[in-house]
Amino acid sequence: MNARPTHTGRCLCGTVRYEVRGELDPVHMCHCGQCRRQSGHITAATGTARDAFTLFDPEGAMVWYQSSDFAKRGFCGRCGSNMFWDDDGPAMSINAGSLDTPTGLRTDCHIFVDDKGDYYEIADGLPQYGTVPEQS
Repeated sequence: MNARPTHTGRCLCGTVRYEVRGELDPVHMCHCGQCRRQSGHITAATGTARDAFTLFDPEGAMVWYQSSDFAKRGFCGRCGSNMFWDDDGPAMSINAGSLDTPTGLRTDCHIFVDDKGDYYEIADGLPQYGTVPEQS
């Protein structure tokens, strides 16, 4: 029997940590206006099943911001690292830069390219979607 892979991650200051026991989705690059404003550019995110995710926040530094009527964004209140996107569904998104390396992940697509900034081009040859693949 194969063991489920374990991935770990943390914020910049290390106060908020997490563990994922199981597979992570490929990374997608999100160009939506909310991700750009929160991160300062685009967001590289992966996803996992909620029941595979464990958050360690012994000091209560995790802050959740309700960014829309259906989703919230999680960040460390101490160092400001933006870490998660969550719509309370069966899965959640993890900002790929918060993962400890090596991740073994690869980027598979760009989403919300209709909202991308006008100051850069996407030239990596990966699929691009105006919104998300299920809606494009």
